[in-house]
Amino acid sequence: MKTSHLYLFLHVLLAGGVSVRAFDPVTTTVAIGVGATLGRMILNYFRESCDSKWIAFNLTGLETDLENKLFGQHIASRIILKAVSGFMGNENPKKPLVLSLHGWTGTGKNFVSKLIAENIYKEGMDSSFVHVFTSTLHFPHPSQYLTYKSQLQQWIKGNVSNCERSMFIFDEMDKMHPGLIDSIKPYLDYYDKLDGVSYRKSIFIFLSNAGGDRIIQTALDFWNAGRNRNEIELKDLETLISLSVFNDNQSGFFHTSLIDKNLVDFFVPFLPLEYQHVVQCALSEMKVRGHEPDFEVAHKVAKDLVYFPKSERAFSVKGCKTIESKLDYYT
Repeated sequence: MKTSHLYLFLHVLLAGGVSVRAFDPVTTTVAIGVGATLGRMILNYFRESCDSKWIAFNLTGLETDLENKLFGQHIASRIILKAVSGFMGNENPKKPLVLSLHGWTGTGKNFVSKLIAENIYKEGMDSSFVHVFTSTLHFPHPSQYLTYKSQLQQWIKGNVSNCERSMFIFDEMDKMHPGLIDSIKPYLDYYDKLDGVSYRKSIFIFLSNAGGDRIIQTALDFWNAGRNRNEIELKDLETLISLSVFNDNQSGFFHTSLIDKNLVDFFVPFLPLEYQHVVQCALSEMKVRGHEPDFEVAHKVAKDLVYFPKSERAFSVKGCKTIESKLDYYT
């Protein structure tokens, strides 16, 4: 029912559709029944539900967002678009989509997760079907490791039972207790159902700084060789990243069966950002705030950041992470 039709229905009903005589128990009961039904209709109309009204993939929207809002990440943009569009366009996927995003802070990992959510769920990151876990917040005590495993399994099972098109984002995987993520390994595997629940239409996204050093070293090698960063390909980094995090005993992926059993569909590298990308981030933030692009201010913001190596000033240490606060200072 469209909103305009709903309002018309309410108007007709309230204006003359129900007449209640004082203290008439039969009529009053009918009126109460109609009111309760009407209340449920209104509540259900505005309440988010697991259907196409609230969950619908916008391919054009994601493609446009990646092109116009994510800077310096040609590998990540291409992989994310193909992986998400292919998965969402498949009515019968064999397993959930599992993406692992790697790179230093400020390079766009959290931002990409937000873009994916906004182009699948009407409510974006505020959707009740998008769930974010942060290691230092949700799993802070190593001594409670076994409790966390049980809670995590129950939480995911309960939410996927409620909506098969659920999304789970695990932030700070490099700070997660090694082995904890293995508790959800069965949910990411090639099963039709587990205890009556199908996880095949869900999306799991892991965010991590782990592997960032390998990514930076590769970018530096290209920089020092005078090669364009756009020449860097997934094959130059994916194996390096997976081996790095698998053998890092400080990482949540340490010797995990998710890697050993090839359940991660893509290890997505996020390259360190150059000066030009920081300028683009500043201009984009101005647009978000409804301001006209000011290249002079954008360059002031970019110059104010710290870059490495010190001699070449090739890459921003914090990527675009502090752009918002810097703009507040310069505008």
